[in-house]
Amino acid sequence: MDEAREWIAANLTGIRTELLRSGALMLRGLPVATAEDFAAARDLLMPTRASYKEKATPRTDFGAGVFSSTDLPAVQPIRLHNENSYTLDFPGTLLFGCLIAPTAGGATAVGDMRAALAKLPADLRDRFAAHGWLLVRNYSEMAGLPWHTSFATDDKAVTEAYCRDHTIGYQWVDEDSFRTGQVRSAIITHPVTGEQVWFNHVAFWNQWTLDPDVREVLIDTYGADGLPFNTYLGDGTALTEDEVATLNRVYDEVTVRESWQVGDLMLVDNILNAHGRDAFEGDRKIVVAMGDPIPLADCAPTAAPAAMAFGE
Repeated sequence: MDEAREWIAANLTGIRTELLRSGALMLRGLPVATAEDFAAARDLLMPTRASYKEKATPRTDFGAGVFSSTDLPAVQPIRLHNENSYTLDFPGTLLFGCLIAPTAGGATAVGDMRAALAKLPADLRDRFAAHGWLLVRNYSEMAGLPWHTSFATDDKAVTEAYCRDHTIGYQWVDEDSFRTGQVRSAIITHPVTGEQVWFNHVAFWNQWTLDPDVREVLIDTYGADGLPFNTYLGDGTALTEDEVATLNRVYDEVTVRESWQVGDLMLVDNILNAHGRDAFEGDRKIVVAMGDPIPLADCAPTAAPAAMAFGE
């Protein structure tokens, strides 16, 4: 890795400049074979680490701030999203690395959120600009992640304090089931480039994005208010199936992908580009690290953060 570190250090300015232009950048041909090699490259490319808050998907922790990209089943594609778009600060940069390439599929797809914002119908874009988006989560052992996993504590008082400190409404549904609601801006401005982007999980976690059979089973089992995730306009207005289809169509239109090869590194500007994962076959080991944390307040949100008010 010594030559790789020297190459990265010598080209770091150009790499970061290109990242701000394109939003995503793949480095191919470096001898990155282990999580330790990846961490060494990470320390040069983005030395300031960002934490993974309000966890939503299972990941393996390899130590030193290196995680699996996700541990969801290979047959399940992951739609484009901006990492931690629902938190009050989030990673500005993501670094992915390929330690084992899949035999088919499995690309970490990316999409330019500047282009996505421009493609949205004006009326829909204006409604989100004015009201932001609302995320409602239900934490349980049966569906999604339990609250103590997402908030990394077994102490209910600590979880409640986190929610109050981070502008999240909350409600204990029963002894061990927890519900939260938070309004966030759907459109923000990159603090360096000054470009507005579409930045959220609105389509990603909306009920209409679910496979119809899965949606039916979840609603039959947990009720319409008990889904692990659901999203709305920030004023609580439900989104129609057609509106969510429009959002997902825009994501599809801006998506690009490159097949992984062992040793590849991919930098993603988490504001300029969303990312996802294609379904795959064979073994696949993609590691990720998060860095360059950015406060939402530095990104000119068009809608102010708010906590959802739950009835008693």
